[in-house]
Amino acid sequence: MPDVTSSIDPRDVRLWVSIDQHKLSIVAATLPPGGGAPEVYRIETTERAIRRFIDRLGGSQGLAVCYEAGPGGFDLLRLLTRLGVACDVVAPSLIPVRAGDRVKTDRRDAKKLVRLYRAGELSFVQAPTPETEGLRDLLRCREDLRCARTAARHRVSKQLLRHGRIFRDGKTQWTKTHRAWIARQRLDDDLAHGALEQMLAHLDGLDRQIAALDGDLEQIAQRDRWREQVAVLVRFRGISTRTALGLIAEIGDFARFSHPRELCSWLGIVPSEYSSGDQRHRGHITKAGNAHARRLLIEAAWSYRHAPRLRDRGPQADARAWNAQVRLHHRYRHLTENGKRSTIATVAVARELVGFLWAAMTDQPLTTRDQQPQEAAA
Repeated sequence: MPDVTSSIDPRDVRLWVSIDQHKLSIVAATLPPGGGAPEVYRIETTERAIRRFIDRLGGSQGLAVCYEAGPGGFDLLRLLTRLGVACDVVAPSLIPVRAGDRVKTDRRDAKKLVRLYRAGELSFVQAPTPETEGLRDLLRCREDLRCARTAARHRVSKQLLRHGRIFRDGKTQWTKTHRAWIARQRLDDDLAHGALEQMLAHLDGLDRQIAALDGDLEQIAQRDRWREQVAVLVRFRGISTRTALGLIAEIGDFARFSHPRELCSWLGIVPSEYSSGDQRHRGHITKAGNAHARRLLIEAAWSYRHAPRLRDRGPQADARAWNAQVRLHHRYRHLTENGKRSTIATVAVARELVGFLWAAMTDQPLTTRDQQPQEAAA
């Protein structure tokens, strides 16, 4: 995980403040630099109440405020920034926890957080820009619709199966031929057929929503804000325009990671480890990071099981993207031929793919081994 520094120098702090944010209320704890017992306040989550609370503490000058990242999002951070208050968003999974602590209340959480904040024991997260967060919301909305469509398709298939209607004209379902076959089905019972029609109407609505979103995303990718980053990513095999937008929305600025190992760790695709002394034990990947970006990368990594080749249409691979095809395909074959399952090999390929993407997005110099795709193909 990248080191996100605090927004204020500890020497400039006159009062440390932690906030335990909820939907309707906020519990805040304050602690002076000299230490002592924290003071606890409870206020509403309205902008007016927050402004009055900042004034009650003596204004924004010298205040250092933190709160845990959560369902409240980054709206509180942006409000405090507009008020001139230095604010940090804490990574909840990295907050130190005492082994014997079995009591949890809002007051105790706020007190513990402000003590850790003053001691410098907290890790912070990088807040996305409003534009990036909006793009992320739109892409996650499409992902939710895709999952809903899959569930709707399953309901239709099982409804037909219960009534003995089995598609035998092909091996692949939900093609144009399969949809035409479904449209011709007429169930014997009127009530059952009415249920099928409602399911199909729901499914058609989801298809229209996804198609409309896909059109919007294609237009968004051509905007000045995203065009250059998307153009870099789509040169790599397995990465479409929608995948590129998803990686940009979830990861944000690739340059905030000083090394691709940090990005791999943030994505949760590094092996877990429990080592002591001379013994080393490595297990499954940690899955401790962003699940949406991790899924996109692993889906893209499956493309590298095929031999390297130039595209018939669309953006062609540059030197780095071609080198990725050659190296990652060789990596996949080496692992599978030595007994690794295809799923494990694909995760390993995804981990190396992250390094290529990071190098491309941060404009790292090419190595002497990199070659142009035309030369390699010849």
